[in-house]
Amino acid sequence: MEYETILLTKADGVATITLNRPEVLNAMSFQLIGELDRAINAVEADDQIGSVIITGAGERAFSAGADIHEQRRDVQELSPEEIEERRGIRSEYSWHMGICSKPTIGALNGLSYGGGAVLSSSLDMRVGCERSTFRFLAASYGRLNCTWTLPQQIGWPMAKELLFTGRVVSAEEAYRMGLLNHLVPPDQVMDKAMEIAAAIANNHPDSVKGVKHLLVEDIGRSWQEMWQMEKDYLRTQVRSPGVEDAFKEFIDRRGR
Repeated sequence: MEYETILLTKADGVATITLNRPEVLNAMSFQLIGELDRAINAVEADDQIGSVIITGAGERAFSAGADIHEQRRDVQELSPEEIEERRGIRSEYSWHMGICSKPTIGALNGLSYGGGAVLSSSLDMRVGCERSTFRFLAASYGRLNCTWTLPQQIGWPMAKELLFTGRVVSAEEAYRMGLLNHLVPPDQVMDKAMEIAAAIANNHPDSVKGVKHLLVEDIGRSWQEMWQMEKDYLRTQVRSPGVEDAFKEFIDRRGR
């Protein structure tokens, strides 16, 4: 599959998707969003891939958000119905990212503003550096987003503050509140993301998939319902290896 605004590479069970418009701080054009969505669907269908890294080209930005120049042209050239259709597609890609069965890791090499912050909050975890700042800007221009993602990442009180104010969140603050899982030097962002992704990809794929599925489905359920769902999923969905296969290294090392 050919892409013009992203790069997709695969190695050792890990897929890396790079937003590739560095000249405009990886602004998310309609084409980029469509290609990102297709790439996620392709990676999800690939049994050789166990985890996904999302990053941005260049050193300044993961993504500065929506392509405002393109949206201005849309207003001038498209019908209201076409504009609304595009808005729906722009919204749906983050949902597809959020429910992707393969764990997703953001390697945030720079700022994540507006739509870039939306994308980053749809990922399972994030690795950043001193340049990894955030702004959730929707309330400043009359829209809203991230109400279903950000509270799950950092809790309701902080999510409310960031969504209400649209203020800049520094890398240090993002790390303290859990918006960044790891804060590393700039030249180590991809290495750390790859370390995590490889560890995930080396685990049992059905178990990893099950963990993510249950965590998503458990939102809003009682503790007992969560326990029951885990038991049911393990019994019906996970092809668990026998003890000889599951603990082969231990058995070989210690003997029988």
